[in-house]
Amino acid sequence: MPKAPHAVPSRKRRKRILEQAKGFKGARSKQIRTVYDAVDKAMAHAYVGRKQKKRQYRRLWTVRINAAARLNDMNYSTFMNGLKKAGIELNRKVLAEIAIHDDIAFKALIKQSKEALAN
Repeated sequence: MPKAPHAVPSRKRRKRILEQAKGFKGARSKQIRTVYDAVDKAMAHAYVGRKQKKRQYRRLWTVRINAAARLNDMNYSTFMNGLKKAGIELNRKVLAEIAIHDDIAFKALIKQSKEALAN
């Protein structure tokens, strides 16, 4: 029986890695040994970036809520404490959207938060 060549699977493997390195500069997108390292590092950074994205969004929402709360003579921590005591369970994403797009609703939330803190 004739020996089967290994060229097809190995070329397919290299081609897949080279496709992932598309857009990299210089040898990092051309030379296979360098490409393996570049793609491995890129994948590691992408993994970490997916985790960081969640943290960065939460920080952004907190900043937006704080800015809107300060416009209504309150700070972030007392506002959130008042909401918790009032039994209002809205997450930061929704609160940030309300703060940006619906000023009247946010003022109502501020009012409820102040009432809950007064009791």
